[in-house]
Amino acid sequence: MTYRALLTLLVVAATSAKAGNWPHWRGPYFNGSTDEKDLPSDWSRTENVAWHAELPGAAAATPIVWDDRVFLSGVDSQRDMLQAMCFDRTSGRLLWQHDVARGMRQDERSNYASASPVTDGKIVVFFYGNGDVVAYDLDGNRRWARNLHDDYGPFAFQWTFSASPTLLDGKLYLQVLQRDVPVRGRGLADRPNESYLLAVEPETGETLWRHVRPSEAVAESREAFTTPIPFSHGGRRELLVAGGDALTGHDPETGRELWRWGDWNPVRISHWRLVPSPVAGGGVVLLCAPKGHPVYAIRAGGRGPLDDAAVAWTSRDVREVTSDVPTPAFYDGDFFVLSDLRRSLARVDPRTGEVKWSVPTPQGPKYEASPLAADGKIYLINFDGDVAIFAAQTGELLKGIAMDDPAPGEVVRASVIAAHGQLYIRTTRRLYCVGKDGR
Repeated sequence: MTYRALLTLLVVAATSAKAGNWPHWRGPYFNGSTDEKDLPSDWSRTENVAWHAELPGAAAATPIVWDDRVFLSGVDSQRDMLQAMCFDRTSGRLLWQHDVARGMRQDERSNYASASPVTDGKIVVFFYGNGDVVAYDLDGNRRWARNLHDDYGPFAFQWTFSASPTLLDGKLYLQVLQRDVPVRGRGLADRPNESYLLAVEPETGETLWRHVRPSEAVAESREAFTTPIPFSHGGRRELLVAGGDALTGHDPETGRELWRWGDWNPVRISHWRLVPSPVAGGGVVLLCAPKGHPVYAIRAGGRGPLDDAAVAWTSRDVREVTSDVPTPAFYDGDFFVLSDLRRSLARVDPRTGEVKWSVPTPQGPKYEASPLAADGKIYLINFDGDVAIFAAQTGELLKGIAMDDPAPGEVVRASVIAAHGQLYIRTTRRLYCVGKDGR
């Protein structure tokens, strides 16, 4: 068999496995997009809703869908309990629910159920901000559990840690980019806290390798809430890791660092924690500097330490193209960058950085959840649970739909996702399945 024929078979197999499902926080292609068609663009809390399920507490984790199951990390607020949940995709019936640990939070900004679960269709893995990692089979039988605090020390974060797990080619990847010294009593005091990328055997939970990732960042700038993102370019597979004033590519087999770029904070500002994960497309890797600073496009395929020659472009107008929290989407050959601080959405050419259009997001609460790009539309959701739908081609605002009335102190943070011809929307107290019967 020729290499080209083998490559074609691999692509077809991967596409078949992904069809209709949303197995990872950023979807089947790790970039916030999907090939789903005929997705709804008009509904209400009662109209064009296939089902809704009541939730016992608010959390930021995005739903994950595989075939006839919907997985969700969550909390029971009354019982102060972290939970793992599974719903029937066609009816919304709760199939199973497990208590994971007592104790939901360490601060008032968020809780430990902010990371989204991940599945490969064999197991589903839940990762919580208290360090707990738990794996179940799809029927809810626990396969294994461990706690990264117990294994490698408590996380040294000023705010609540959150990084979603990634499954790729039979390995589970967990990322912890943290301070080197304790903060507010969190972290190891007798030795430096190491930032690391961890590979785990998904069937057993055993460590395959742990790669310590160095950083020259200072204080809070060492902290990242990003997720490791798989990427392939020029026949080379890698994991993209952003945080600690650096963007790096790693060998998925060993964790070895393949390349590094990190010139967005040359004076080592100390409060530049990083929230948006990297996203790749069009031959570049996008890195969003924090706090209203530019977006950088780094040419893919680099090796070793990279200098400014690796920068394909930098966003020229941060009023249009910047992101402090949302991870951009790559769809229809372009990046879609949501700015939570500048309150805008922009379509950007990956080759040149040209802004094809930029539009304001609707007035009101912040749109901070990462965008969904699918079926010619961009779906956003704000803190109040208002969904805004934009035309991907023109940026026209097509519809705004209110889906929640949050209680004081609660906000909607989970992204809208799409699977099997339907949308899944997590509000503070409900999970909605919107659209036609997806069976």
